[in-house]
Amino acid sequence: MSDALTHECGIALVRLRKPLSWFQEQYGDPAWGLRKLYLLMEKQHNRGQDGAGVASVRFDMPPGESFLQRERCAKRNPIERLFDDALAPLRGLSDEALRTTPELELKRRTPLLGEVLLGHLRYGTFGGRAVAACHPFLRRSIIASRNLALAGNFNLTNSPELFELLVEYGLTPVGGSDTGVVLEKIGYALDCEHDHLIATMGPGSFAQLDGRALAREVSAHLDLARILRRAAEKFDGGYVLAGLVGNGDSFICRDPAGIRPAYTLITDEVVAAASERPALAAVFDADISGIEPLEPGHVLCVKRDGSVHCGRFADAQPLRQCSFERIYFSRGNDHEIYEERKSLGRNLAPRILERLGGSVDKAVFSFIPNTAESAYLGILQETERIMRERGADELCRLVIEGTATPERIRALMDVRVRAEKVAHKDQRLRTFITHDAARRDLVSHIYDITRGSVRPGDTLIAVDDSIVRGTTLRESIITILSKLNPARIIVVSSAPPILYPDCYGIDMSQLGRFIAFEAAINLLRARGLAAVIEEVESLCLGQESLPPESMKNHVRLIYDQFSQDELSNEIARLIAPPVDQWTGTVEVIYQTVDGLRRAMPDHTGDWYFTGDYPTPGGLRVLNRAFLNWCRRNDSRAY
Repeated sequence: MSDALTHECGIALVRLRKPLSWFQEQYGDPAWGLRKLYLLMEKQHNRGQDGAGVASVRFDMPPGESFLQRERCAKRNPIERLFDDALAPLRGLSDEALRTTPELELKRRTPLLGEVLLGHLRYGTFGGRAVAACHPFLRRSIIASRNLALAGNFNLTNSPELFELLVEYGLTPVGGSDTGVVLEKIGYALDCEHDHLIATMGPGSFAQLDGRALAREVSAHLDLARILRRAAEKFDGGYVLAGLVGNGDSFICRDPAGIRPAYTLITDEVVAAASERPALAAVFDADISGIEPLEPGHVLCVKRDGSVHCGRFADAQPLRQCSFERIYFSRGNDHEIYEERKSLGRNLAPRILERLGGSVDKAVFSFIPNTAESAYLGILQETERIMRERGADELCRLVIEGTATPERIRALMDVRVRAEKVAHKDQRLRTFITHDAARRDLVSHIYDITRGSVRPGDTLIAVDDSIVRGTTLRESIITILSKLNPARIIVVSSAPPILYPDCYGIDMSQLGRFIAFEAAINLLRARGLAAVIEEVESLCLGQESLPPESMKNHVRLIYDQFSQDELSNEIARLIAPPVDQWTGTVEVIYQTVDGLRRAMPDHTGDWYFTGDYPTPGGLRVLNRAFLNWCRRNDSRAY
């Protein structure tokens, strides 16, 4: 994606199923679990580079000593910094000492060394980039089983309402962020579970337990699925939440629409979970077939005694797995994602050939960001297949007619698609300057080009995985590519045009920043249809105070006035360099929604392309985003 988008965070959970002494003896490494957590986070560093955090529950710590530890970092290279510090106390120990030092002494020496480990990677969007915004978040208590560490890959559309609900409970929550609200909501449900169990086991009950006996019995009977059902009853959004309870229980749960991804691995040694399947496969050298997606609306629980349970905590909803996870966010080394991205590219090959007049003689194929490479390969493979098929048909015709000559046969067999790496991103260049003119100049140098890779008169096909704001295309990429002096540049997006805000994962709730929306507004005004804008504003104002369940997508009226080709042509005009800088032309080809669904039929979360939101809260965000644009209000719409 040429325009960097952020918000899809990463989760890593490692729950050892054997004591640390077993790992000392088996691997000579009591920190085996901690090192696996490090690798699991590094393998997902694409999901968050602005901050990281780790929490650990340590079993059998003596009274008065800490059993729940947490460290967070918001500096550069946060994962490396965290684990350098976490493992530093063990570096001075010999191999023999690592094998023989008692567990308790090792734990006292190494605060994060525990049996249950939770890691989180964060992209700084809403909420800032300070260490205080990094997960895991903690809810403390002097009762072990009331302590909670929580990390998540989530976004809720109704945090203010949930905050008010906490106030109605009689609580006094501080701050209104999604994370704080979710932490307190689950914490409150955890308290309610304690109250329920105490009422059935404690003094005055049939069981008549008290003191530590009561605490142990309550801890053993905590029902995490019941806790989460109570806590998540009114959640509106996409989420994967992972938590550690101070008594040693742990869980990971997934929203009932399956918007956010989560995968689990269960072996004799460990229960592990992560946001991406290849990370688990690589870190634990596990076969893909043994790594299961966590079912939507389900929670995987591991009790302190090591028993594992998976069950439903939320009522079933239609499956709406986020398609952007497959197009862009997740790493492409998952075989299914790799094939889906190539399929997106294959869908586009016929339309590219049509623009080229059926010939690839004067065409150069390339891609812009690395995440577009798989779609680019799909385009190349399908283009070559089509050209071979056409060549075979032509050869058959010549043979039947008796007009085949060696020269003509060689020409048909010598068709090649020219593929070049024309643009290279300078990973070291950071656009930290905020002054607009200076930043534009800096942005123009993010990509370097391979001069001479394009000949005069060539058409350059530049594959991108999606076009959101168009800012980097307009200010950097197209300008740089034009210096290669092609006759024209065809920008090919493997995703459809982004027409609507997202409020479930991607940080793009400001409608006016989408280049497709900008193009649509330009077309309305140019064609004397500005009244449509006023009509949509009136309709949105009319439902502003309605509950989300009663709202409709009125913004759709704006896009209904144009075909995708008309919108694409206007976007091409918007991203083209001034004619005094380059005399060539720019064209844009987008994936169709039908093509997207053919490529990834199991991932129907396409609301940013279609406006078909998976929860009622999405329509409220859309309504607010449009009214914010009308009011020139640049704030977040949820």
